[in-house]
Amino acid sequence: MSKNPLENNRVYLCGKVVTPLNFSHESFGERFFTFKLEVPRLSQQKDILIVTVSDRLLINVNLEEGSSVEVIGQFRSYNNPSNVGNRLILTVFARDIKNVESIDPSKNINEIFLNGYVCKKPQYRTTPLGREITDILLAVNRLYGKSDYIPCIAWGRNARFASTFQIGDNIKIWGRVQSRDYQKKLEDGRIETRTAYEVSIFKLEKVEKSENVS
Repeated sequence: MSKNPLENNRVYLCGKVVTPLNFSHESFGERFFTFKLEVPRLSQQKDILIVTVSDRLLINVNLEEGSSVEVIGQFRSYNNPSNVGNRLILTVFARDIKNVESIDPSKNINEIFLNGYVCKKPQYRTTPLGREITDILLAVNRLYGKSDYIPCIAWGRNARFASTFQIGDNIKIWGRVQSRDYQKKLEDGRIETRTAYEVSIFKLEKVEKSENVS
């Protein structure tokens, strides 16, 4: 685990703004806003991701709908104070943002690196077509003694490897931030469509204890 928490959680995105800015909250006189960013995949699918940005980063940045931007930041989690929707709110917290002329899906426009600890027993399963999947919940330290809890998905041989992880194991992950719609059956019988945000893993490795010794 890096001694600098900023190095444990790094995200790079390039995409198109698809919603207006929405006021989120204020902290010590600094105002924060959210918007949704559409990031294309090579498969022609698109991830719609929530970005949180400080008003202090918005000088000379155009965030009108349809504008293209590059975002560098961290993938963060917050508890949902309401009983509506998902219990965990996941957002890309922007540390830098700027406009770009165009978006090229053939380049790496959606990248994330995480260095954290397994905080829940990994869940291994197979799809009806036999594809192997393992769900991992990773706790990633950040400043001021806080942690982000990031859901991650491993596929294929990575899924089989990840299924052997134990709670407390230090794991490094490289992948993509993705959005996925699913249906949730409510207590009154209604079906509600919700969006899950998670990390799709391309590469992962287990950090041996000797590597964590300073």
